[in-house]
Amino acid sequence: MRSFILLTFVSVFLFSNMPHSYASETKQDEVQINKRRMELFHHMESVTHIPWYYFAGIDQYERSTRRARKDLPKERGAISIYYEDEKWSGPLNPTRQDTNPITIALFGGLGKDGNGDGKADINDDEDLLFTIANYLQTFGVTHAQIKIGIWDYYKRSRTVDAVLGNAKLFKTYGRLDLQEKAFPVPIRSNHSYRSTWGDARGWGGRRVHEGTDIFADYGVPVRATCYGVLEIKGWNRYGGWRIGIRDINNTYHYLAHLSGFSKGLQVGQIVEPGMIIGGVGSSGYGPPGTSGKFPPHLHYGMYKDNGRIEWSFDPYPHLRNWERLDRMKLNKKK
Repeated sequence: MRSFILLTFVSVFLFSNMPHSYASETKQDEVQINKRRMELFHHMESVTHIPWYYFAGIDQYERSTRRARKDLPKERGAISIYYEDEKWSGPLNPTRQDTNPITIALFGGLGKDGNGDGKADINDDEDLLFTIANYLQTFGVTHAQIKIGIWDYYKRSRTVDAVLGNAKLFKTYGRLDLQEKAFPVPIRSNHSYRSTWGDARGWGGRRVHEGTDIFADYGVPVRATCYGVLEIKGWNRYGGWRIGIRDINNTYHYLAHLSGFSKGLQVGQIVEPGMIIGGVGSSGYGPPGTSGKFPPHLHYGMYKDNGRIEWSFDPYPHLRNWERLDRMKLNKKK
């Protein structure tokens, strides 16, 4: 079982529910922001020859990080990349909010002028994006070189994987709006579930349940719930045959106790909502192949990463919402 920090209900509620600034965005606002973001990404590609989806991957990672942490300011524009004043202006710069590109460079700051107005403004979208582009350019413009640049900037493997996963998704679909979700088992299947997150578990030592159990018949198809990248596939002594998927919001979706995997499913591949990835089973609680120690069900877990730590939160409200939306879609087809 992966090792995660299990927060209290109150903490998880604060983190897992979107901040007010995000929740208050209308669909129209989101469309306009994404349009502006895409314009900026493509413009920066033409200037730097770094493919646009790398900028999108970095910005999306920073976007999700800001919304998962209370110690970071909310976005002021279309671009979410965050720089501390010291990093932007230089660690020894006496002017913390310096906008002069020359003095910023003298003091070893990262801030650059991206729109030619003579200022390196930490609140300007073009300057923010050009600054990270300039940083990456020093390493090169191939995938391998960009990957090294991202590692050098963040110095965290999980962050590099999340950024490159985002970039892969954006490159594949050519758009930024990849928030669609699906319920993990077919709506017409015979299934039941309740909130079991935080319940006690005894097998393998005293621990708590980091997910929701969806009971269904053996072999019922299990579906991907989001656009994401398959990070893990294989056996876990607790979860049996299990799959791990990370979406563009840097949320990790953990599906366990499967009866098996869909043919051809590979780590690193992209999945999308409704794609069949396996079947409901009762595997786990022992060495590879152990099955039948409990009724067939799908364990569904969700974990949030904020750039520092990753923790479990209750997936039940999300599952209820996805189920409701899938039923609405099904009813519209009738």
